[in-house]
Amino acid sequence: MEVEKHHQKNNFFVKWFLNNRFSIVLLNILLFFLIIWVFNQISFVLNPFWTFFNAILPPVLVASIQYYLMDPVVDWMEKKLKVPRIITIILLFVIVLGGLIWIINTLIPIIQHQTDSLIKNWPAYWQDAQRGFEKMIHDPRLNGVRSGINQVISDAQTKMFKTGQDSFNLALSNLSSAVNVITMIFMTLLTAPFVLFFMLKDGHRLNPYVTKFAPQKLQPSFSSLLSDINGAVASYIRGQITVAFWVGVMFAIGYSVIGLNYGITLAVLAGVLNMIPYFGTFIAFIPAIILGLISSPMMLVKVLIVFAIEQTLEGRVISPLVMGNKMNMNPVTTILLLIGASAVAGLWGVIFAIPVYAVIKIIVTRLFNYYRKISTLYDEISESDDANLKSKE
Repeated sequence: MEVEKHHQKNNFFVKWFLNNRFSIVLLNILLFFLIIWVFNQISFVLNPFWTFFNAILPPVLVASIQYYLMDPVVDWMEKKLKVPRIITIILLFVIVLGGLIWIINTLIPIIQHQTDSLIKNWPAYWQDAQRGFEKMIHDPRLNGVRSGINQVISDAQTKMFKTGQDSFNLALSNLSSAVNVITMIFMTLLTAPFVLFFMLKDGHRLNPYVTKFAPQKLQPSFSSLLSDINGAVASYIRGQITVAFWVGVMFAIGYSVIGLNYGITLAVLAGVLNMIPYFGTFIAFIPAIILGLISSPMMLVKVLIVFAIEQTLEGRVISPLVMGNKMNMNPVTTILLLIGASAVAGLWGVIFAIPVYAVIKIIVTRLFNYYRKISTLYDEISESDDANLKSKE
């Protein structure tokens, strides 16, 4: 009798705790937050590692972006034309150096000239805009709301002045931080080429090397996981940079055709900001609208037409050809992810949200599939799947 009661208690424990999905999910969540709490308690131990990581991150990040752009060329030259990797890497470095020299000698002087001209002429543009706005608010049809508009303008000017003064004071108080930033940029530019060289030379050996540390029976799946992560990150970086390049080219051509002042500078700005998914192009479009509005109503219409053509070509031709659906993300998911990432980590969160999400998604999917395979909780699902497969056959 006692044995039977003990058996029933064991069955109850197994049924409601060991083989209960809800209990296991709660236990995993508890362990996850327990691990976070433990790491938070020993954060002082991890601070040196975090400082070290922050120091090496910029050159590694810059080198990684260039690696994903150059590595397909190096692999293709080695496999198809039997050209040694070092020779291809040196040729690519020479080409990149030549491109940088061309940019420094050709593109940067144009941008500098247009930027200097914009700064010089901005007071005149601002006065024209003020006169146009004052003319608009003195329209007899706005008599009822004129006082409210004047109050809004006064408040905006006060806030802008206060913000500018605070920014100036903050800049003066953080000169040491500015020196640190300049030092970091210099060290990044100095060390990134060396990191890139060895990444291109030996990067294809990283997967087999890391896989050796996994258990023998897990090495094939672990190697496949690393390949999937590498492919997702590579697709995103190559796609974003390629699309950003063509966005800059399309805006440069469009602004040059309509004769918009500072078109090259605005086009370069649009290409750079296009690295921010969904929102970057619209942010870069704001100064173009302002300059078009200041120039003339007809110029504003031309700017809007250029923007419409660029968005159509980017959305219907360039992005589908370059990006396709490689990230396998719903647009709503992407937008919500970007909004949340911007609230958590600002600009860096927006830039890195999608690739980080893609990596986490791959890892979680692999872990779930592995758990589903070894767990008895999904036996009934597996059996039904088998039955469906057999019925289809």
